[in-house]
Amino acid sequence: MPAAPEPALPGFDDVLDAAARIAAHARVTPVVRSQRLDALAGAELHFKSEHQQRSGAFKFRGACNAVQALDPATAARGVVTHSSGNHGAALALAAKLRGIACHVVVPEGANPAKLEAIRLHGAILHRCAPGIPAREAACAAVQRDTGAALVHPYADAKVIAGQGTAALELFAECGELDLLVVPVGGGGLASGSALSLAARAPRCALLLAEPTDADDTLRSLRDGKRRANARVPATICDGLRGDLGAPDFAMLQAADAEVVAIDDESTLAAIRALWADPRLRVEPSSAIALAAVLALPERVRGRRVGIILSGGNVDPDALPTLLGGSMPRVS
Repeated sequence: MPAAPEPALPGFDDVLDAAARIAAHARVTPVVRSQRLDALAGAELHFKSEHQQRSGAFKFRGACNAVQALDPATAARGVVTHSSGNHGAALALAAKLRGIACHVVVPEGANPAKLEAIRLHGAILHRCAPGIPAREAACAAVQRDTGAALVHPYADAKVIAGQGTAALELFAECGELDLLVVPVGGGGLASGSALSLAARAPRCALLLAEPTDADDTLRSLRDGKRRANARVPATICDGLRGDLGAPDFAMLQAADAEVVAIDDESTLAAIRALWADPRLRVEPSSAIALAAVLALPERVRGRRVGIILSGGNVDPDALPTLLGGSMPRVS
């Protein structure tokens, strides 16, 4: 039997369709400016505040688009995904808004605050071992048992298109930018942003920020083939531990995206700089984007830079460490 064809990659028309589909549900998040942070970076920074999105992260855009696009018969069987937190909460909320069941496979050691958000939106939690292979296997088992439709956190065309609406809004408000900086884990936000960038700001460069201990995107784009992380990454950026998805890899290759790996100490410094402004109280997986800007002073000096702050779901128990002077323990 011949192999099944690869699913079609989303295009910019899919982003426009997603924007229309989620308009009644998702927020148009503000773009925040800060003279203090401009001076720190030596650049004109435009922060797209996705930590103010519903469920506290950009993930609601893609999850909502995927759920709203389901036909009634498929939706009636519910949805399933795996997630370390933000996508699970977003899918749970999107499913609740449509009145369907939601199953979320969560790895041991996931952020407690994010798990509580998943529960609050009514999803059924299924535990599994850490790591992408364990998550994928457990998710497939739940899908077989329930008949629920899979909404993958970053390798789903509808999810990718939905995530691209954040950059679409950013360019609509700010016009042409010189550089767009986006955190990257599985790649859904990055690849969706690449679609909007190509259509709305083709002269703008795309810079992706990922943790040094989860640098699979950097290695994948450098080597021309996907390079998974050899183990579960140890990083405070819990939302960026996933391996780059296959469609995301193809799209980021085509977009000629650049990647910079950032150590956790630099991300901590960035989160402290952001939290000094009450409008910018984000999680480490967001702060890494500012850390990337600060790590490349010659690249950004005098430029107009867009930064997507991807989420703001922080475990309150971790705040003293994140905002203090010592590195937290990560597993």
